[in-house]
Amino acid sequence: MSDQTTSTSAPKIPAQPGPRSVLLEVNDVTLRFGGVVALDKINFQIYEGEILGLIGPNGAGKTTSFNVMTGVYKPTSGAVLFRGQKVTGRKPHQISQLGISRTFQNIRLFPEMTALENVMVGTDSRHRTSVPGAIFRVPRKKPKPHELPQVTAEAGIQRTWQETRRTFAKTFGLSRHILEERAAEAKALELLRFVGIADRANDEARNLPYGYQRRLEIARALATEPKLICLDEPAAGFNPAEKEELLTLIRKIRDMGLTVLLIEHDMRLVMGVTDRIVVLEFGRKIAEGAPAEVSRDPKVIAAYLGEPADDAA
Repeated sequence: MSDQTTSTSAPKIPAQPGPRSVLLEVNDVTLRFGGVVALDKINFQIYEGEILGLIGPNGAGKTTSFNVMTGVYKPTSGAVLFRGQKVTGRKPHQISQLGISRTFQNIRLFPEMTALENVMVGTDSRHRTSVPGAIFRVPRKKPKPHELPQVTAEAGIQRTWQETRRTFAKTFGLSRHILEERAAEAKALELLRFVGIADRANDEARNLPYGYQRRLEIARALATEPKLICLDEPAAGFNPAEKEELLTLIRKIRDMGLTVLLIEHDMRLVMGVTDRIVVLEFGRKIAEGAPAEVSRDPKVIAAYLGEPADDAA
């Protein structure tokens, strides 16, 4: 895999003193499918600026929890609050606009679109162009990297987005929809640089190596300008070197000022990157705490070994 992830460093966010703010709350969430209880009174919180791991054996309810938080499923009872606002019952695109984005366990890209175009899809939720304006926009050609505005990591992705829009408007006097199209290209390319795959910006997603496709999903999720990004098994299928690069990328995302919720089966990666861990088993929370604390919890050991902790020698 490309080593480009180390070439673009995110701006550091200084640590804030005092208690951390709660970003997302899962309060007594229960989800039933007929007689099957998928989630049983789940409770946990995510704090701003942290990396929280959500782990458990297969079928524990991890992805189901993601689906409840992002509006795919409406819980049978309980509520999800984001920045103090109830999001239970909202549609996925509405929750995305509030500041929650996600990747998927099974990669969901537009295979015939380029990497750049896939990321630009993520920027659409932030566009204000009217429907007629979007319909009558000029056809877009695939840009070459040198044709796009050059941006720096120090400027930050948000600052780059704003400055690029102003530059195009001042220089070319473009209408809003064309202005947003050009600025979206610049933002998408910067995100591809950030995740380390800008060298394949004009390649169709279906032609990208598997690891690049995983990174592309992360770039597209970041394009929605989230406060919380939920990563569903991003290291699936990775070799050890790719996992190390992913660990670095997750830390860079947090250093941008974002909060990360991570589902992952690789315990070495989870223990190495998370601040706290929540453990699920059969739809119930069985443990929560710092990685070192959770790794010694008898209930967690039993869940992963499939036997009582006292018998696990």
